[in-house]
Amino acid sequence: MKYTTLPNTTTKVSKLCLGSMTWGNQNTEAEGHEQLDYALDQGINFIDTAELYPVPATAEMSGRTSKIIGTWLQKTGNRDKVVIASKIAGGGDYTAHIRTTGFSPDAIKEAIDLELKRLQTDYIDLYQLHWPERDTNRFGVRNYKYDSNWEDNFNEILHSLDTQIKAGKIRDIGISNENSWGTMRYLEESKNHNLPRISTIQNAYSLLTRTFETDMAEVSLRENVGLLAYSPMAFGVLSGKYIKGKASENARLKLFPRFARYSGEQANEAAKQYLKIAEDNGLSLAQMSLAFVTQQPFITSTIIGATNLEQLKENIESIHVTLSDAVLEQINEVHNTIPNPAP
Repeated sequence: MKYTTLPNTTTKVSKLCLGSMTWGNQNTEAEGHEQLDYALDQGINFIDTAELYPVPATAEMSGRTSKIIGTWLQKTGNRDKVVIASKIAGGGDYTAHIRTTGFSPDAIKEAIDLELKRLQTDYIDLYQLHWPERDTNRFGVRNYKYDSNWEDNFNEILHSLDTQIKAGKIRDIGISNENSWGTMRYLEESKNHNLPRISTIQNAYSLLTRTFETDMAEVSLRENVGLLAYSPMAFGVLSGKYIKGKASENARLKLFPRFARYSGEQANEAAKQYLKIAEDNGLSLAQMSLAFVTQQPFITSTIIGATNLEQLKENIESIHVTLSDAVLEQINEVHNTIPNPAP
C-alpha cells in the first residue's frame, strides 16, 4: 500500500480509501465486515461513510452502513488502526427523512452525535459536508442557476464545526460535491477568522468525469486541499462488465437504472475506447482507470467500492500499477475526442 497524510494534518491515510456506500443494501453486514478485514490486511486504513448511506437513500435504510462499520469496530477493536471519514447530509427532498434543518448548529451537533452512536466510537477523524446547502451545481449538474434567496452561512458552519472539534467529537473537516467558489469561501473564512481549515474535498473524478481538472485542480494544488475521488469506476462502467455483458444481476446499474450518470451513449463509447487501451497494454480496465486517478497530483486518496471480494481484490491491486507516459497519451487522445462524457 502507499500512504500520504490528510492535507494540513498529521493523519496518515492510505492512497486507497474503502468506500462503503453499498453496505446495508447491496451488501450484508457480514460482507461489509469481510471487506473491512481484507482491506485492513492489505494496508488500507482509510474508511469513508455517511449518515445518508446506503444509497439509494431511504428512511428505512438510513445509517445502516455506519452501523455495520460500528459493529466491526466493536467486534475487532480496530478503532486505533483506521481513519474514519463521515458526512452530514445536505438539504433536499431525498434527505428530508434525515432532517430539514441543513447545516444549522443544532443540525451539525445532532448529526455528529447520532453518527458517533452508529459507529460506536467517540470521535470521527474527518467530518465532511456531503454537498452545499445553497442551490448550486452538484452531482453532475452543469448549467448554473443563481439562487438569490440563499444567505451566506460559511462562517456559522465553520464555527459549529469548530465547537465539535473542541469537544473532541471530530478531528478534521472536509467538503464534498463542492465547487471552486464554495471551496475558496471556506478557506477565506478560515484564514480571516482563525477557524478550522478544510483538509479535503470529495468530488467525482474518473476517466469519464475529469471536470475537476479545470478550476478545482488549481484550487486543490495551490491551496493544499486534497481530492478524495469518488466514483473512480463510474458506477462500474469502467470495470468493463457492462460493455462485455458480464454484469451480475446485483450490479448497481441493473438494480438501480435511474443512476444513469455514467451510462450515456458518449460515456459508453469512451469506455469502449479506454477498454481497448487497457487490453492493448496488458491491463484490466478497472486497474487502468483506478491507477489513472490515484497518480494525479491533486489526489489524496481514491475511494474504491465493491459488492464482492473479487472486485475489491482487483481494485486494491491497482495501487501497484503506474501508467506510462505512452498509456497516458493514449488516454488523453480519447479524452480530447470525447471530453467528460459524464457530468
